[in-house]
Amino acid sequence: MKILVACEESQAVTIELRRLGHEAYSCDIIPCSGGHPEWHIMQNVLPLLNGNCSFKTMDGTEHSIETRWDIIIAFPPCTKTSNAGARHLWKGGKLNIERYYDGLCGKALFMAIWAADCDRVVIENPTPSRIFNYPEPTQTIQPYEYGDPFTKKTLLWERGVPALIPTNIVTPERTWCPSGSYSKQHCERHRGMFTTDRAKNRAKTFPGIAKAMAEQWAGDIREE
Repeated sequence: MKILVACEESQAVTIELRRLGHEAYSCDIIPCSGGHPEWHIMQNVLPLLNGNCSFKTMDGTEHSIETRWDIIIAFPPCTKTSNAGARHLWKGGKLNIERYYDGLCGKALFMAIWAADCDRVVIENPTPSRIFNYPEPTQTIQPYEYGDPFTKKTLLWERGVPALIPTNIVTPERTWCPSGSYSKQHCERHRGMFTTDRAKNRAKTFPGIAKAMAEQWAGDIREE
């Protein structure tokens, strides 16, 4: 299958999809950190969403998709829309207009991905602030349900694919980058793994979840 993994610089899901034999490409406006520039499209994702497009990967190779994408899996930026940062929306009891505007732009990208001409679309994000009035998610997942011993509530919006099924439920040991961890508002167990580069680390996809997404939504086609 031809699969677009939107807003993914880590390539965690892309690598798992490639392992299973799919023609998958990550796309982000920044370089990839997953080690496969030959699979990474460094550009705005909007012109690619409906398929029937041409693009160049970071290694300089030209590619063409002459149909719609079979699946789109997206991880749009959530820094300005997440409920974890809701406290920044208000200053002295007044709405922070610049922050609100940035959040509306974030929601616009989310909705553009959701509106893509593709039968199977999945968007991953944390809980959004209510002020942005996102559509209702279809599923909530946690890393510890897929073998990674952390809590990090993650929402999925799914169309045309089955709900993700837990693969290896383990006991969570720590919270992954909770809001307020830098100000020591949490006990040791819930203080989180990071106090710096929190936004970047919060955006990483856990290996167990990436593997489950690839296997359950795309499947292994290597023998085919």
